[in-house]
Amino acid sequence: MKTCVILNPAAGSVDDVDSLRQQLSPLNPESFQITGDTGSAERAANEAIQQGCELIVAAGGDGTLNEVVNGIATAKGQAILALLPLGTGNDFARVLGAPAKVEEVIRQIQDGHTIAVDLVRVRSEQERYFINVSCGGFSGLVDEKMTPEMKKSWGPLAYLRCAAAAFPEMKAYQTSVTFDDDQPLEYELCNVIVANGRFVAGGIPVAPEADISDGLLDVVLIPKRETADLALLAAQIALGKHLSAESVTFRRAKKVEINSEPGMWFNVDGEVIGNDPAVFEVMPHALRCIAPRP
Repeated sequence: MKTCVILNPAAGSVDDVDSLRQQLSPLNPESFQITGDTGSAERAANEAIQQGCELIVAAGGDGTLNEVVNGIATAKGQAILALLPLGTGNDFARVLGAPAKVEEVIRQIQDGHTIAVDLVRVRSEQERYFINVSCGGFSGLVDEKMTPEMKKSWGPLAYLRCAAAAFPEMKAYQTSVTFDDDQPLEYELCNVIVANGRFVAGGIPVAPEADISDGLLDVVLIPKRETADLALLAAQIALGKHLSAESVTFRRAKKVEINSEPGMWFNVDGEVIGNDPAVFEVMPHALRCIAPRP
Protein backbone atom coordinates (compact mmCIF):
# COMPACT_ATOMS: atom_id res chain seq x y z
CA MET A 1 0.00 0.00 0.00
CA LYS A 2 1.05 3.57 -0.64
CA THR A 3 2.08 4.66 2.85
CA CYS A 4 2.58 7.95 4.68
CA VAL A 5 4.25 8.14 8.11
CA ILE A 6 3.42 11.21 10.20
CA LEU A 7 5.85 11.58 13.11
CA ASN A 8 5.70 13.97 16.03
CA PRO A 9 9.37 14.49 17.03
CA ALA A 10 8.26 15.95 20.40
CA ALA A 11 6.36 12.81 21.44
CA GLY A 12 7.38 11.47 24.83
CA SER A 13 9.38 8.42 23.73
CA VAL A 14 11.05 9.83 20.60
CA ASP A 15 14.82 10.04 21.11
CA ASP A 16 16.30 9.95 17.61
CA VAL A 17 14.20 10.83 14.55
CA ASP A 18 16.76 9.53 12.05
CA SER A 19 16.99 6.19 13.85
CA LEU A 20 13.21 5.89 13.92
CA ARG A 21 13.00 6.68 10.23
CA GLN A 22 15.50 3.90 9.54
CA GLN A 23 13.54 1.45 11.72
CA LEU A 24 10.37 2.21 9.73
CA SER A 25 12.05 1.75 6.35
CA PRO A 26 10.58 -1.79 5.86
CA LEU A 27 7.22 -0.06 5.31
CA ASN A 28 8.70 1.72 2.25
CA PRO A 29 6.78 4.92 3.01
CA GLU A 30 5.98 7.10 0.03
CA SER A 31 6.05 10.07 2.39
CA PHE A 32 7.65 10.64 5.81
CA GLN A 33 6.29 13.82 7.40
CA ILE A 34 7.74 15.45 10.54
CA THR A 35 5.17 17.55 12.38
CA GLY A 36 5.85 21.08 13.57
CA ASP A 37 3.19 23.54 14.63
CA THR A 38 -0.30 22.69 15.85
CA GLY A 39 -2.38 21.35 12.97
CA SER A 40 0.56 20.14 10.89
CA ALA A 41 -0.29 16.45 11.43
CA GLU A 42 -3.85 17.12 10.31
CA ARG A 43 -2.68 18.91 7.20
CA ALA A 44 -0.17 16.16 6.41
CA ALA A 45 -2.85 13.45 6.69
CA ASN A 46 -5.27 15.41 4.53
CA GLU A 47 -2.63 16.01 1.85
CA ALA A 48 -1.50 12.37 1.93
CA ILE A 49 -5.02 11.21 1.13
CA GLN A 50 -5.32 13.77 -1.67
CA GLN A 51 -2.13 12.27 -3.09
CA GLY A 52 -3.54 8.76 -3.00
CA CYS A 53 -2.01 7.32 0.18
CA GLU A 54 -3.79 4.17 1.31
CA LEU A 55 -2.16 3.77 4.74
CA ILE A 56 -1.33 6.51 7.24
CA VAL A 57 0.86 5.73 10.24
CA ALA A 58 0.32 8.11 13.16
CA ALA A 59 3.61 8.04 15.08
CA GLY A 60 3.15 10.06 18.25
CA GLY A 61 0.79 10.49 21.17
CA ASP A 62 -2.95 10.98 21.48
CA GLY A 63 -2.75 14.58 20.26
CA THR A 64 -0.98 13.52 17.06
CA LEU A 65 -3.52 10.74 16.58
CA ASN A 66 -6.40 13.19 16.96
CA GLU A 67 -4.95 15.50 14.32
CA VAL A 68 -4.38 12.60 11.92
CA VAL A 69 -7.95 11.38 12.44
CA ASN A 70 -9.26 14.86 11.64
CA GLY A 71 -7.10 15.01 8.53
CA ILE A 72 -8.53 11.69 7.34
CA ALA A 73 -12.11 12.64 8.21
CA THR A 74 -12.05 16.04 6.52
CA ALA A 75 -10.41 14.59 3.41
CA LYS A 76 -13.28 12.09 3.21
CA GLY A 77 -10.80 9.47 2.07
CA GLN A 78 -10.60 5.74 2.67
CA ALA A 79 -7.08 5.50 4.04
CA ILE A 80 -6.34 2.88 6.68
CA LEU A 81 -4.95 4.17 9.98
CA ALA A 82 -2.08 2.51 11.87
CA LEU A 83 -0.72 3.62 15.24
CA LEU A 84 2.84 3.78 16.50
CA PRO A 85 2.18 4.95 20.09
CA LEU A 86 5.05 7.21 21.16
CA GLY A 87 3.30 9.52 23.63
CA THR A 88 2.94 9.52 27.40
CA GLY A 89 -0.73 8.49 27.45
CA ASN A 90 -1.40 6.34 24.35
CA ASP A 91 -4.96 5.76 25.55
CA PHE A 92 -6.56 4.77 22.26
CA ALA A 93 -3.64 2.47 21.49
CA ARG A 94 -4.55 0.56 24.66
CA VAL A 95 -8.04 -0.05 23.32
CA LEU A 96 -6.87 -0.94 19.83
CA GLY A 97 -4.08 -3.23 21.00
CA ALA A 98 -1.35 -1.34 19.15
CA PRO A 99 2.10 -2.52 20.32
CA ALA A 100 4.68 0.00 21.49
CA LYS A 101 7.71 -1.60 19.82
CA VAL A 102 8.45 -0.46 16.28
CA GLU A 103 9.23 -3.99 15.07
CA GLU A 104 5.89 -5.28 16.32
CA VAL A 105 4.02 -2.37 14.73
CA ILE A 106 5.69 -3.14 11.40
CA ARG A 107 4.74 -6.83 11.66
CA GLN A 108 1.16 -5.89 12.49
CA ILE A 109 0.96 -3.53 9.51
CA GLN A 110 2.47 -6.13 7.19
CA ASP A 111 -0.03 -8.69 8.46
CA GLY A 112 -2.71 -6.32 7.21
CA HIS A 113 -5.57 -7.18 9.58
CA THR A 114 -7.98 -4.26 10.06
CA ILE A 115 -11.11 -3.50 12.06
CA ALA A 116 -13.78 -0.88 11.47
CA VAL A 117 -14.05 1.64 14.32
CA ASP A 118 -16.51 4.42 15.05
CA LEU A 119 -15.68 8.10 14.70
CA VAL A 120 -17.37 10.84 16.71
CA ARG A 121 -18.16 14.26 15.27
CA VAL A 122 -18.59 17.08 17.76
CA ARG A 123 -19.96 20.49 16.82
CA SER A 124 -19.26 23.30 19.26
CA GLU A 125 -17.33 26.51 18.62
CA GLN A 126 -15.74 24.43 15.88
CA GLU A 127 -16.37 21.04 14.30
CA ARG A 128 -13.93 18.29 15.22
CA TYR A 129 -13.71 14.51 15.08
CA PHE A 130 -12.35 12.11 17.67
CA ILE A 131 -12.09 8.38 18.28
CA ASN A 132 -11.38 8.20 21.99
CA VAL A 133 -12.94 10.43 24.68
CA SER A 134 -14.28 13.95 25.16
CA CYS A 135 -14.61 15.44 28.66
CA GLY A 136 -16.16 18.66 29.89
CA GLY A 137 -16.22 20.46 33.22
CA PHE A 138 -14.12 19.06 36.05
CA SER A 139 -12.18 16.69 33.76
CA GLY A 140 -11.00 19.71 31.82
CA LEU A 141 -9.48 21.16 35.00
CA VAL A 142 -7.79 17.83 35.75
CA ASP A 143 -6.38 17.65 32.21
CA GLU A 144 -4.92 21.15 32.54
CA LYS A 145 -2.98 20.07 35.62
CA MET A 146 -1.84 16.71 34.28
CA THR A 147 1.49 17.47 32.62
CA PRO A 148 3.64 14.79 30.95
CA GLU A 149 6.02 15.12 33.90
CA MET A 150 3.15 14.43 36.30
CA LYS A 151 2.16 11.29 34.37
CA LYS A 152 5.72 9.99 34.41
CA SER A 153 6.20 10.71 38.11
CA TRP A 154 2.87 9.47 39.45
CA GLY A 155 1.82 6.87 36.88
CA PRO A 156 -1.78 5.67 37.45
CA LEU A 157 -2.00 7.87 40.57
CA ALA A 158 -1.53 11.06 38.52
CA TYR A 159 -5.29 11.31 37.93
CA LEU A 160 -6.00 11.29 41.68
CA ARG A 161 -3.19 13.76 42.36
CA CYS A 162 -4.47 16.21 39.75
CA ALA A 163 -8.10 15.71 40.76
CA ALA A 164 -7.20 16.70 44.32
CA ALA A 165 -5.46 19.82 43.02
CA ALA A 166 -8.50 20.74 40.90
CA PHE A 167 -11.15 20.37 43.64
CA PRO A 168 -10.90 24.00 44.85
CA GLU A 169 -11.64 25.26 41.32
CA MET A 170 -14.60 22.97 40.69
CA LYS A 171 -17.87 24.50 39.47
CA ALA A 172 -21.47 23.37 39.36
CA TYR A 173 -23.03 23.46 35.88
CA GLN A 174 -26.79 23.67 35.36
CA THR A 175 -26.84 21.30 32.42
CA SER A 176 -29.40 20.24 29.84
CA VAL A 177 -28.62 16.89 28.19
CA THR A 178 -30.53 15.57 25.18
CA PHE A 179 -30.11 11.94 24.13
CA ASP A 180 -31.00 10.98 20.53
CA ASP A 181 -33.23 14.06 19.99
CA ASP A 182 -35.49 13.04 22.90
CA GLN A 183 -36.75 15.46 25.56
CA PRO A 184 -33.91 17.31 27.32
CA LEU A 185 -33.04 16.22 30.86
CA GLU A 186 -31.85 18.68 33.50
CA TYR A 187 -28.92 18.02 35.84
CA GLU A 188 -26.57 19.87 38.16
CA LEU A 189 -23.23 18.47 37.07
CA CYS A 190 -19.54 18.94 37.64
CA ASN A 191 -18.39 16.63 34.86
CA VAL A 192 -19.51 15.15 31.54
CA ILE A 193 -17.75 12.30 29.73
CA VAL A 194 -18.68 11.34 26.16
CA ALA A 195 -16.72 8.27 25.20
CA ASN A 196 -16.02 6.06 22.23
CA GLY A 197 -12.87 4.55 23.78
CA ARG A 198 -12.31 3.56 27.39
CA PHE A 199 -9.23 5.33 28.74
CA VAL A 200 -7.84 8.80 29.43
CA ALA A 201 -4.76 10.19 31.19
CA GLY A 202 -2.53 7.21 30.57
CA GLY A 203 -4.93 4.39 31.40
CA ILE A 204 -7.72 5.75 33.63
CA PRO A 205 -10.86 3.74 32.63
CA VAL A 206 -13.41 6.57 32.56
CA ALA A 207 -15.70 4.54 30.28
CA PRO A 208 -14.80 0.95 31.19
CA GLU A 209 -17.57 -0.66 29.13
CA ALA A 210 -17.18 1.40 25.93
CA ASP A 211 -16.88 -0.42 22.61
CA ILE A 212 -15.20 1.40 19.71
CA SER A 213 -17.27 -0.50 17.13
CA ASP A 214 -20.80 -0.63 18.59
CA GLY A 215 -22.14 2.56 16.97
CA LEU A 216 -22.92 4.09 20.37
CA LEU A 217 -21.51 6.73 22.69
CA ASP A 218 -21.01 5.94 26.37
CA VAL A 219 -22.11 9.01 28.34
CA VAL A 220 -21.15 9.44 32.00
CA LEU A 221 -22.70 12.32 33.96
CA ILE A 222 -21.18 13.16 37.34
CA PRO A 223 -23.26 15.41 39.62
CA LYS A 224 -22.01 18.19 41.88
CA ARG A 225 -21.28 16.76 45.31
CA GLU A 226 -19.31 17.62 48.43
CA THR A 227 -15.55 17.40 48.06
CA ALA A 228 -15.28 14.27 50.22
CA ASP A 229 -17.85 12.44 48.07
CA LEU A 230 -16.11 13.49 44.88
CA ALA A 231 -12.74 12.38 46.24
CA LEU A 232 -14.21 8.91 46.79
CA LEU A 233 -15.72 8.98 43.31
CA ALA A 234 -12.35 9.98 41.81
CA ALA A 235 -10.85 6.88 43.40
CA GLN A 236 -13.65 4.76 41.92
CA ILE A 237 -13.01 6.30 38.49
CA ALA A 238 -9.31 5.46 38.76
CA LEU A 239 -10.34 1.82 39.27
CA GLY A 240 -13.12 1.85 36.67
CA LYS A 241 -15.78 1.13 39.34
CA HIS A 242 -17.81 4.34 39.08
CA LEU A 243 -20.61 3.33 36.69
CA SER A 244 -22.43 1.55 39.50
CA ALA A 245 -22.20 4.53 41.86
CA GLU A 246 -25.64 5.77 42.89
CA SER A 247 -24.86 9.39 42.04
CA VAL A 248 -23.54 8.69 38.52
CA THR A 249 -25.80 8.68 35.45
CA PHE A 250 -24.68 6.32 32.68
CA ARG A 251 -26.40 6.23 29.28
CA ARG A 252 -25.69 5.09 25.74
CA ALA A 253 -26.82 7.03 22.69
CA LYS A 254 -26.02 7.73 19.05
CA LYS A 255 -26.30 11.49 19.56
CA VAL A 256 -25.91 13.72 22.61
CA GLU A 257 -26.42 17.46 22.98
CA ILE A 258 -25.00 19.34 25.97
CA ASN A 259 -26.01 22.86 27.07
CA SER A 260 -24.92 24.32 30.40
CA GLU A 261 -24.76 27.46 32.46
CA PRO A 262 -22.01 28.54 32.87
CA GLY A 263 -20.62 27.24 29.62
CA MET A 264 -18.71 23.98 29.91
CA TRP A 265 -15.41 23.67 28.06
CA PHE A 266 -14.80 20.36 26.29
CA ASN A 267 -11.69 18.62 25.09
CA VAL A 268 -11.44 15.83 22.56
CA ASP A 269 -8.64 13.32 23.03
CA GLY A 270 -7.03 15.86 25.37
CA GLU A 271 -7.28 18.83 22.97
CA VAL A 272 -9.56 21.74 24.01
CA ILE A 273 -12.16 22.49 21.33
CA GLY A 274 -14.30 25.18 22.97
CA ASN A 275 -17.39 25.99 24.96
CA ASP A 276 -20.79 24.33 24.84
CA PRO A 277 -23.43 23.98 23.47
CA ALA A 278 -21.88 20.86 22.01
CA VAL A 279 -23.48 18.18 19.87
CA PHE A 280 -21.81 14.76 19.69
CA GLU A 281 -22.81 12.30 16.99
CA VAL A 282 -21.36 8.87 16.31
CA MET A 283 -20.35 7.86 12.79
CA PRO A 284 -20.48 4.05 12.86
CA HIS A 285 -17.56 2.14 11.34
CA ALA A 286 -16.27 5.29 9.63
CA LEU A 287 -12.57 4.42 9.92
CA ARG A 288 -10.51 1.29 9.37
CA CYS A 289 -7.57 0.69 11.67
CA ILE A 290 -4.72 -1.82 11.69
CA ALA A 291 -5.27 -4.11 14.67
CA PRO A 292 -4.03 -7.46 15.98
CA ARG A 293 -5.88 -10.54 14.84
CA PRO A 294 -8.35 -11.93 17.40
